[in-house]
Amino acid sequence: MRFEFIADRPVLDFLPTLAERGHADVEQLTAPRDFANWAVQAGIVDQPPAVDDAGLRHTKALREAMFRLVQALINGADAVAADRELVNEAAAGPLPALRLEVDGVHRNGDLDAVLAVLARDCLELHASDDRLALRWCADEHCTRAFVDRSRGARRRWCGMRGCGDRAKAAAYRQRRRTPIA
Repeated sequence: MRFEFIADRPVLDFLPTLAERGHADVEQLTAPRDFANWAVQAGIVDQPPAVDDAGLRHTKALREAMFRLVQALINGADAVAADRELVNEAAAGPLPALRLEVDGVHRNGDLDAVLAVLARDCLELHASDDRLALRWCADEHCTRAFVDRSRGARRRWCGMRGCGDRAKAAAYRQRRRTPIA
């Protein structure tokens, strides 16, 4: 499976591995190898970490805790203590080891190291100026959060490919159907 990386932040690219929350609830992490492949595609590690069923359950639990923390941040609500604790615990783990070789930098780490990167990014999001520009995608079925870095802070969609294209195509079709008075 090929994953989409459009958010410029690892945590914001990880959260939509459960897409269309509350609508279709499309789970992209159906097997342990799915998360291992996601970690490589995200560039967090070079080789897929070992992930078993228990590790995948933990990964999904952490994803949901991070989603609720980001949701609380966007909505201006208080975060649940259990979610903070789970993310704090994961963030305290070891990071992937970096090693410079002749062919470039290599990243090696296990499941805990990958989860530490994601949890730390979630925590850093709460401390960065990006938190002030966090938005939900305007597509009614998309539940992606994104950082609006657009001029004038008027961005509406998580990305133009997909949500933005669909919205613009729908608006065009509507204009074509509406007779000009």
